Amino acid sequence: MSGIGRQDPDADPEGFWQARYAEATATGRVWSEEPNPTLVAEAGALPPGAALDVGCGEGADAVWLAAHGWRVTAADVAPAALERGAAAARPAGEEVAERIEWVRHDLRTWEPPAEAFDLVTAHFVHVTHEERPGMLERWASAVAPGGTLLVVAHSPLDLETALRRPPDPQLYACAQEMADLLGGALDVVAACDHPRAVTGPGGEEVVAHDAVLRAVRRSAPHDRGSGPSSTV
Repeated sequence: MSGIGRQDPDADPEGFWQARYAEATATGRVWSEEPNPTLVAEAGALPPGAALDVGCGEGADAVWLAAHGWRVTAADVAPAALERGAAAARPAGEEVAERIEWVRHDLRTWEPPAEAFDLVTAHFVHVTHEERPGMLERWASAVAPGGTLLVVAHSPLDLETALRRPPDPQLYACAQEMADLLGGALDVVAACDHPRAVTGPGGEEVVAHDAVLRAVRRSAPHDRGSGPSSTV
């Protein structure tokens, strides 16, 4: 996610993102049509079930999940994002489109249904240090027994790169700090800064760093297993 003009995304997130998507109407998509690579790597090894895509944007992740058999609840604060996501799902076919429910929520306060999803995934959602503990707690609470929480954020390592990233340092997260905020709610499988090659603003190759947190909820009180090994 990125900034726009002088609007404050913290003060009015719906207005900010509505304007962001409206600004891009003439130029096409805001984000890539491709799903996030960490989602593909991690969810590709999981049996499909019910998934929650938090901050779904234009729906690339939700469409990928639905195409791989998941029933997806795709949540975002901006109605324009949900409209774009639904439009992006249609070319994938009716069967895929019908697996996705597009829902509008203020992600700063929304409480998803408890233990309702086999996968809860959030990629690059704007979260300040103050908001992060509560949001992680709510996302974790939505993970069903045996299910997976996958959170990917911009790492502070990217503050020093030429990449187009949010200017506010509060919006960056360390993977281990996110893991620590979970307490004992879920078992942490991976908490790491994951480098990947991306194209910089001038067309050059730049190394981006994603803060990746993957955790699972135990299937039963006596089951201490952490599921399949992480690919990150």
